[in-house]
Amino acid sequence: MKPLVSIVMGSTSDLKIMEDAAKFLDQMEIPFEINALSAHRVPDMVAEFAKNAHLRGVKVIIAGAGGAAHLPGVIAASTPLPVIGVPIKSSNSLDGWDSLLSIVQMPSGIPVATMATDGAKNAAIFAMQILAQSDSALFEKFCAFKSELAQKIAKANSDLQSVTYKYKVD
Repeated sequence: MKPLVSIVMGSTSDLKIMEDAAKFLDQMEIPFEINALSAHRVPDMVAEFAKNAHLRGVKVIIAGAGGAAHLPGVIAASTPLPVIGVPIKSSNSLDGWDSLLSIVQMPSGIPVATMATDGAKNAAIFAMQILAQSDSALFEKFCAFKSELAQKIAKANSDLQSVTYKYKVD
């Protein structure tokens, strides 16, 4: 089985955030790989990875990074694949703002779809949406996922009907 999605992070300290993407892809039965690559420590490895990911069958790259957060942009500069950036609040970040701004402020021609800070699960959901455009079975699975989200809200509203307050109007 070849990975359709590649999850990369600047270091394994980011795994506690990026594993949300891995768990979702695993739940949806989407083959993925997960690696640590640093734009600053191993730039040649990052360039090699980015240039060749599509040749290995990867369709989407999810790149998480904290601090300076160059990894998503460096990958996007060298790959024809869509890159989804996940800014991460890290021990050396400014509450995640530096990561967010580094990823979202890409120059014209080098787009990175940027998720919320620590938003790895949404990155995986977005990757699934991208893949589902050319895979009818995955499209149906995605539609079922969205339906489940709506059902959860309907149940929550039903449950709220039994909550009583003196001035609550039904």
